[in-house]
Amino acid sequence: MSTPVQFTDEAIGLVPARGGSKSVFHKNIHPLAGWPLLRYVVEAGKASRLGRLFCSTDDETIAATASDCGAVMTIRPAELATDDAPVAAVIIDFLRRLQEREEKLPWAVALLQPTSPFVLPEQIDHCLAALAADPHAQSVQTVALPPHNHHAFNQREISDGYVGFRFVHERKQAYNKQRKPKFYVFGNLVVTRTSRLLMDGNVFAEPSLPQIISATHSVDVDTPEDFAYAEYLIEKGLVMLPFNRA
Repeated sequence: MSTPVQFTDEAIGLVPARGGSKSVFHKNIHPLAGWPLLRYVVEAGKASRLGRLFCSTDDETIAATASDCGAVMTIRPAELATDDAPVAAVIIDFLRRLQEREEKLPWAVALLQPTSPFVLPEQIDHCLAALAADPHAQSVQTVALPPHNHHAFNQREISDGYVGFRFVHERKQAYNKQRKPKFYVFGNLVVTRTSRLLMDGNVFAEPSLPQIISATHSVDVDTPEDFAYAEYLIEKGLVMLPFNRA
């Protein structure tokens, strides 16, 4: 019978940053307004109530950059550095390796994805506080309202060469903006109880609490066009940043 896992009162941040990006070479350290992409989430983590920050990577260049930014580098096995590797498996692998070195594990893990550069320290802290305050909740995730034309009831599908609404009956009942229920998309951050993550292998462990954020802070940066849009938001002062770029 295995020994039960013990937990500390520390919450940590994990930055997953593999080297095999297809959309932009070395995307996770590609410059965004002059700084490596992953630096944004590392700086947010450093300014929050998280304890240590770790970067899981299979790439030496990314590892060196993450270390320079202030994250503790940890090597990711090759089988977890593929396009199909679930991020939950990456986190669990990291936790198992951490457990081999330390007697106890942190009680919560914040997933800080470099492609969500506009995470703010206060968003991290709000998620941590909400999770700690609700013993039934197993995770907290930021969510944002999508643009109206991205609402699920406005989505189309193509079948046999013709396009039509995906949710025909629902759209008949909610044919305008006022009648549509509020649906949300993922924001930029999820914090999960380590115990449930190890048990279920689900980053968005249920029940999951919402933290609503603005659409601009939920921007996902993956393609060259995304980088250009994110730089526009920064240059126009439309997003807050966790550090001074000057």
